Amino acid sequence: MSAFLRVAWLVLRKDLVVEMRSLEIVSTSLFFAVSCVLFFAVAFVQEGRPMEGAASGILWIAVAFAGTLALGRTFERERQSETLRALLLAPADRPALYVGKLVGIVALLAVAEVVLLPLIAYLFQAPLLRTPLWIAAVLVSGTIGYCAVGTLFAAMLVRARSRDVLLPILLYPITIPVIIAGVRATAALLEPQPDFEVVRFWLSLIAAYDVVFITIALWSFEPLMTD
Repeated sequence: MSAFLRVAWLVLRKDLVVEMRSLEIVSTSLFFAVSCVLFFAVAFVQEGRPMEGAASGILWIAVAFAGTLALGRTFERERQSETLRALLLAPADRPALYVGKLVGIVALLAVAEVVLLPLIAYLFQAPLLRTPLWIAAVLVSGTIGYCAVGTLFAAMLVRARSRDVLLPILLYPITIPVIIAGVRATAALLEPQPDFEVVRFWLSLIAAYDVVFITIALWSFEPLMTD
């Protein structure tokens, strides 16, 4: 295993071990996401009939809000214990630190998405589990794109006093394309006859977004954190 991958793995393992012991991020993000879905269900489900086409948008709104909460909390730990300073002083590639944090946040959000999918499918009578591989591809690629930007911004703002306010202000405008693409791809999968050509188009757009922003983050993480 190369030094880069070893550092990324050690950061990832540290985050997962801490989370398995405390369940702080998973429990709070999941509670927030489920509460969000239930609020929408009360508003959009009338007499047992959900609003048509609402499921895809609600799914991605819940994922985005839960992701913002998870991003803020994971770096709050680093600030409180000065772990981030120690990581930056370690003789390791700083982009590897970014990759480890990114994979950890994506893994935590994946846990929330596993719960959200059947919940939204049940409440909104949406066939989200009809094409599990396609919906998984859309969710994973979209989550990676969202967290790729969010991880970089969360690390930059970890010492800012108003980080909880600044993070969504910076994050949401830049991640609008990936959220829109995720909603449209999910909506295409929920059609009576899924339009896989449309899904492939939006998936390719999300993949391009992922590549561009992960590349930018890897290139800019070290100078940004040094400053």
